[in-house]
Formats: sequence, C-alpha cells, structure tokens
Amino acid sequence: MNETGRQFGVYVHWPFCVSKCPYCDFNSHVREGVDQARWREALVAELRHYAASTPGRVVDSVFFGGGTPSLMPPATIAAVIGAIRDLWPVADDVEVTMEANPTSVEAARFQAARAAGVNRVSLGVQALDADALRFLGRAHSVDEALAAIDTARVTFARHSFDLIYARPGQTPAAWRAELARALDLAGEHLSLYQLTLERGTRFWQDHARGGFVMPDEDTAATLYEETNALMTARGLPAYEISNYARAGAACRHNLIYWRYEDYIGVGPGAHGRFAVDGAARLRGKRATRQASGPEAWLEQVESRGHATAEDRVIGADEMPGEALMMGLRLVEGIDRRRFRALTGRDAADVVDARALSALIRGGFLTLDDDRLRATEAGRQRLDAVLARLLR
Repeated sequence: MNETGRQFGVYVHWPFCVSKCPYCDFNSHVREGVDQARWREALVAELRHYAASTPGRVVDSVFFGGGTPSLMPPATIAAVIGAIRDLWPVADDVEVTMEANPTSVEAARFQAARAAGVNRVSLGVQALDADALRFLGRAHSVDEALAAIDTARVTFARHSFDLIYARPGQTPAAWRAELARALDLAGEHLSLYQLTLERGTRFWQDHARGGFVMPDEDTAATLYEETNALMTARGLPAYEISNYARAGAACRHNLIYWRYEDYIGVGPGAHGRFAVDGAARLRGKRATRQASGPEAWLEQVESRGHATAEDRVIGADEMPGEALMMGLRLVEGIDRRRFRALTGRDAADVVDARALSALIRGGFLTLDDDRLRATEAGRQRLDAVLARLLR
C-alpha cells in the first residue's frame, strides 16, 4: 500500500467487444479487425504523455476496462503493464484488474493474462439464468459462465463477477435463488447492479415501444433491500451502492474513484482526475477526457502523442461537490477530516443546511464528528438525496 496514504490509479480503456449488449451505454464498439501493434504503441504513448504530468506518483491500482479488455492479446497487456512500471513507481501490492466476459475462448487466456501481470479479474456474468442471458444479449451460456468463474478462481488470487437484477418479470423469490447460487460460487467480491435503461441503448428504444415492462419502484426497492440483507448474512456486506465484499476485499481501483483520489485514464473515451501540481491539492484537479471514437483516438495519438479531447481544471469551488457525490456512494461515507484535506472545506458546510437536517431526520443521512454517511435508505435514493443537498 502507498505509504503516503494518497492513492493513485491508472485506467486503461479497451473499447472493443464481440457484440454490443442492448443495455450498454459504455464506449464500446464492434470491429472486424484491430491492428494490435498500433494500439499497443498508442496506449503506451498516451501513458507516457500523462506520466509527464504525474511524476513520482506511486501506482496503487491498474484497471483494464472496456469494452472487453480480455480480448486484448497478452502481449498488449504485458506491454502496458511494463510501461506503467517504467514510468512510475509501483506499489508492492499493486492491484491489477482486468474485466472479462466468460466465453470459453477468453477464459483460456487467463493464464497468459496472469503471466502478463494481472492479479484480479472481474467477470461480466450478468445472470445465471439462460432466458435472462438471452434477454440481456449476452454471448455466453450459463455453463460457460460457471466454467469461467471456476477458471478465475484457480488462476487469480482475487476474482469477482457481476450480476444484473431487477430484470423484467423477475420476482424477489427468483432473485433470492439466483443470488444464493451466485454466493455459492463467489470468492471475496460481487458486483450487483439493478438494470437501468440508458438513453441511446436498444433497451431504451425497446422499452419505449412497449417491448417489455420494468419492475415498479416498490419491487425494485424490495429487491435492493433483500440483496443487502442476504449479502450481509453471507459475509459480503455492501461497501458501495452496488458492490459487496468481505473485509479488506473491496476493489481498490473503484475506491480511488469514490474517495476522490487521483487517477489517469488512457484509451478512447477514458477520463482522468488528478492533482494539478502534485501535493498541493487545494489548487484543484485536472479533469481529462480522451477522444471517444476508436479510429479518431488512434489517429490523434499517433499524430501528437495523446488524444486528449478535454483538459480543464476543477477548482476549489467545484471539487467539494464532486467529492460529495462520489463519497456518499460508499457505506463508509465521507471522512470529514480527509474531505477538508482534499477540498479545503468541511463536508457539512458545502451542502444545504436545511436539507441536511431534514434528510438526517428522515433517516437518509447520518452526521457525526468524523463522518457524513448515507444510510441504506439514502443510498437507495442517492440521486434524490444529492439533488436536495446540492441545490
């Protein structure tokens, strides 16, 4: 672990998938072929570009996201990890996560990914029901998912997988049975997301045309509450709205985001947030965003060494709101002393005082000398809570 107490992460975006899932609004694309050598060189070039702005930072976490980064050749994974080690000091216990889809072909790559430096894998299982997998547009079967989970378990020291619930027609009893099966397969971490309809996706269009009916708010709330209860009873309590882990097994990279620590992002559409001048955090953070189109990104990196589409300073007036929105997602909430060190202000002073009092009385927030926290009820309705706090 970084001895300074300041965490720093590197996010690497691989935008390619075998197919586009109907619920997905991520920056993912289907392509017939990818020039691996060009992409490998471009990712390393963009890492080099951001290393110049973050000299001496100790890398605590590397996260390969997508898209489907398990489609990356092991040589590309190794080149990226090698470049990170050349460009920054790296923590002895660095967490290197790769997202993967559980097709048999990708599962066979796990050994090579581990040899390249990956030590944690996150599998996009999404369902343990054949009909649900077809509805979600997944390319794998239940048997392939089970085989991939088993391969991950024996290959990596740490592994996790995702499920999507609150699907059309899903009852609390059916979800309890599916989640119980998942827990029998789980290691130390699970990510459990309620299905949401994102504008621009096929599901958004299908739903608008009456193709399916989503669970009502009461059913969704029951599913969320029963999920938390069952996960807690099985020793993997929530540490964030949709993430559950045994003690000490939270995803370090995501904690960097939610605790408003620093990270850089490379690859198409990747975002970054890092201190303007290293230790002097109160001067603000740089917010960066890379060009989103794969071809445009590649051409820009090759012509100028990076494909940064946005690079702006988040000043002292904007930082507290961002930190609050991220920190209240966590069960641990916001450490008020740490928040002051990050932003120069107290968490209780950057919100609407009357709204804060009302939300505390309503059981949605708690505040003591050390922390501002959202309760389970508050996390379940966090968008509404934040809208009141930050109006």
